[in-house]
Amino acid sequence: MCSDNRTTERPSREEAEQAVRTLLRWAGDDPDREGLKGTPDRVVRSYGEFFAGYNQDPGEILRRTFEETDGYDEMVVLKDIRMESYCEHHMVPIIGVAHVGYLPRRRVVGISKLARVVEVYAKRLQIQEKMTAQIANTIQEELDPLGVAVVIDANHQCMSTRGIHKTGVSMVTSRMLGAFRDDPITRREFFAMIGR
Repeated sequence: MCSDNRTTERPSREEAEQAVRTLLRWAGDDPDREGLKGTPDRVVRSYGEFFAGYNQDPGEILRRTFEETDGYDEMVVLKDIRMESYCEHHMVPIIGVAHVGYLPRRRVVGISKLARVVEVYAKRLQIQEKMTAQIANTIQEELDPLGVAVVIDANHQCMSTRGIHKTGVSMVTSRMLGAFRDDPITRREFFAMIGR
């Protein structure tokens, strides 16, 4: 299990459900009323899906690669990867798309693996800047390509459903490594391929 910053023992399922019941009472409702009786169980199961990335190793996903490429050495880009994450400050959704590219050195990885790396990091409490860097850094470390580019364009419900209440605003973050950072032509080609 990937623990990153976790140092305490994980609470039991019963403790998690009791925490949801406490929040329902705090909000002013009765967790024992008919419509809410199953809510603690449903919330805990939902959180299991929302935060499944804590139980996965993103590096492991990229370890199965292919070297039979007939000398392919051009950019590999997977764009418009839908992602759903959760703001670590308010625990509300961050919804958007990720674009991932890399320049293979000797080997390539199945494209679904790139989407899975995005998914693993998205399924954790996050800030978008950190998630962007984590995705790029993991691909760079595991594949050792000539360069990696990651762009994430997402809407943050912590901004649209609370606080400032601004809808229709998206945040764009990028992380360029290797050739994508050092070569403006390579960087421009990547941005053209993702439609930016």
